[in-house]
Amino acid sequence: MSNSFSRRNFLQASALAGAGTLLTSSLEAKSPDMILDKNSIGKSKWDLDTPALVVDLDKMDQNIKAVHTRLQGTGVGVRPHVKTHKSPAIAKMQIAAGALGVCAAKLGEAEVMLENGIKNVMMTTVNVSAPKIMKAMGLRKKHKGFIQAVDNPQNIQDLQDAAKAAGIRAEVVLDIDVIRRSGVAPGQPALALAQMIDKMPNLKFCGILAYDGAVQHVVGFKKRQAQALKTFEPVVKTYDMMKAAGLNMEIFSGGGTGTYDIMSVVPGLTDVQVGSYVFMDRQYMEIGGANNETVFDDFAPSLTVMSTILNNYHPGRLTTDSGAKAFTLNKPTPFVLGEPDFIYNAGSDEFGTITFEKSNKSYKVGDKLEIIAPHCDPIVNLYDVIYGTRGDKVVSVIPVLARGKSQ
Repeated sequence: MSNSFSRRNFLQASALAGAGTLLTSSLEAKSPDMILDKNSIGKSKWDLDTPALVVDLDKMDQNIKAVHTRLQGTGVGVRPHVKTHKSPAIAKMQIAAGALGVCAAKLGEAEVMLENGIKNVMMTTVNVSAPKIMKAMGLRKKHKGFIQAVDNPQNIQDLQDAAKAAGIRAEVVLDIDVIRRSGVAPGQPALALAQMIDKMPNLKFCGILAYDGAVQHVVGFKKRQAQALKTFEPVVKTYDMMKAAGLNMEIFSGGGTGTYDIMSVVPGLTDVQVGSYVFMDRQYMEIGGANNETVFDDFAPSLTVMSTILNNYHPGRLTTDSGAKAFTLNKPTPFVLGEPDFIYNAGSDEFGTITFEKSNKSYKVGDKLEIIAPHCDPIVNLYDVIYGTRGDKVVSVIPVLARGKSQ
């Protein structure tokens, strides 16, 4: 056993982690009362203080149902990525609709989900540092539905040592390299690691995951389809090799919002890791879908930012209170609903700038705008809450409990 993961070290780290968890849990238990604006319930979204992040619950419900409807009969399930919404409340809606569980990119996200009633969480990022590994094993000891990713021999051994020290058998999946970002190379290198995991007494090999992030935003459905399936050919061969070797392949997870209806034809695939589908954003709207080459309209844009006009002195130009700290990204530009000719620039920290040659109405200082974000994942990480609306009325305030959980 390596010195890093001796039983004594594990127990000491677990005790410290436990104390931290108690403190975190205590704060999180209080945080909804501290951060939720209960007075906003019943208000019109147009009366919210801005910038405010808003989700149309009817559209979000529609999106959650739509992915299952489209995949019905394919044998492929849904394992949504919580990095998009960072909210246990929304994760519960996804699971209630039939999701197998959820994916988490970071250990902090996984902890928030597990500690707030989400039973099945699969990490898609490897934990390589001793503190993270020990914390992860502590979570697995408490939550049997926690699965971890691994992609290198040393990490396998470290997980084995930590699982043994914790007195558990931990479930793991092997991350397969698709875009030279993470994961082990497909083929023989992957098979060797899978067999190594399978021999570890305190690890259970559950299968593989492979995510091609680069192909998700390829414009044009046919082009995206051809690229996604071509890129995945080595992964499919690896799956076949592992299956032939008698390994447990209960999980073969991959794909995302942009390829959810493409990857369902991949032999052996068990689930797609859709994330942005629940909210949508301008990046995805512009890639085109199977039934609409111009606009990806399989899912409705449910997430918007309410913004206020601060200055209208200059002809053809408006200033808002929503800049980079409200949107994070500026490309593609945020899209103002109802004003297709507006060009929105969120490049300034605090201010957004709109330029236009024509407008559907005349705007004065204090008027509100509703804006579709460039990319939903990072924008959610900027806000404490999401205001849930039906029609224009706020009916719920959803805490973003995993906000800032980047560790």
